[in-house]
Amino acid sequence: MSSKTTKSVHPEKAPERHKKTAAGGKSNSRVRWLITIFLLALVISAAFSFLSQELLSAASLFGAFVVLLAIIALGVFFDLLGVAVTAAEEKPFHSMASRKVPGGAEGIWLLRNADKVSSICNDVVGDICGILSGAAAAVIALEAWTGLHSLSQRVIQLLLSALVAALTILGKAFCKQIALNNSTAIVHGASKVVWRFKRLFSRKLKRQK
Repeated sequence: MSSKTTKSVHPEKAPERHKKTAAGGKSNSRVRWLITIFLLALVISAAFSFLSQELLSAASLFGAFVVLLAIIALGVFFDLLGVAVTAAEEKPFHSMASRKVPGGAEGIWLLRNADKVSSICNDVVGDICGILSGAAAAVIALEAWTGLHSLSQRVIQLLLSALVAALTILGKAFCKQIALNNSTAIVHGASKVVWRFKRLFSRKLKRQK
């Protein structure tokens, strides 16, 4: 009699395959995210640098100070948003989404991607604003030195750099508690902006069709 040999299948090997597949999927997702954040940082940095250089080159000394303060305020604002996204809870946004409140569904998406959103807000935009504020301070120091020969350029730049650092730290420290206490309202405000952009783009696509 011819006997057919059957291969023994170990049940414990199947979960191992699933683990390997899941690990591979997470690794690919991580690589895609790193590439995305690199390209995003590159684009935002180039755009912000170009805009700040154009504004600083055409501005007076007072106008350059205004540009510098605007850059610092932008960095503080995005830090506020990054902290709020990590602190807020999904429950209020589920209620908003069920009642079809504008921004409810977008708020859920922001919170479920809180790590990525906070990375963009705190790391990408925050670091870019920190670099740009330092560059703006150097430009202002050079302009101020031309009118204040009694002080050296190094002293002026040192004072401005210290002022920029102090204002940035003060702004972030002040806004952190605000972000923690009003995280839902802040995230809802951001989600409504996302909702408006989505509606705007959907209307444009409908018009093109």
